[in-house]
Amino acid sequence: MSKDFNRYRAHPWHGLPVGSNAPEIVTSYIEITPFDAVKYEIDKRTGYLRVDRPQGSSALPPTLYGFIPQTYCGQRVADLTPAADQGDHDPLDICVLSQQRIDRADIVLSARVVGGIQLLDEGEADDKIVACLASDKVFDYAKDLKNLPEAVVKRMVHYFGTYKMEMSGEKKNPIEVIGTYGRAQALKVVRAAMDDYRESFPVPDRRQPTS
Repeated sequence: MSKDFNRYRAHPWHGLPVGSNAPEIVTSYIEITPFDAVKYEIDKRTGYLRVDRPQGSSALPPTLYGFIPQTYCGQRVADLTPAADQGDHDPLDICVLSQQRIDRADIVLSARVVGGIQLLDEGEADDKIVACLASDKVFDYAKDLKNLPEAVVKRMVHYFGTYKMEMSGEKKNPIEVIGTYGRAQALKVVRAAMDDYRESFPVPDRRQPTS
């Protein structure tokens, strides 16, 4: 039996590792499943999953959805998004495809990065990395976003382009979908978000001063 364990629950954003093979394969903390009519979101202070709001329309999330631990959308991520004023100051979002029904959130998995969707949310960079469940052999063929079925990609783009729209149509949609990108660009975005995190949340020096 391994004696290497966390005695206390790790904070999903700050306490979980990004993954030893990042940015190619990354740890993902899942907040929402394709079966959730309610949007759940990590409480950044406590690390617990909280209810954010009911989904604004009848559309449900097209994939497992969450974020990559120890990433942060700061200036480096913003620099990779045309017209972005800044990053959205959140961990980097990720959509994870699996052919199996995974119907619970508050889980951790390993995901293989294949591409991304480039968004602006009220002028802020809000990329959605697209990945496949690393242990799902059905998706072994997908090495890049272009390998995924076109209908799958279009569904993701449509969901994120409309999920914040007011049903009344009285308020302007804050989301602008710029486009999609492949694996090479996605790896750059993940690396940028990892660097933004290290700069924004430096590890404190716990060494005791010597006398």
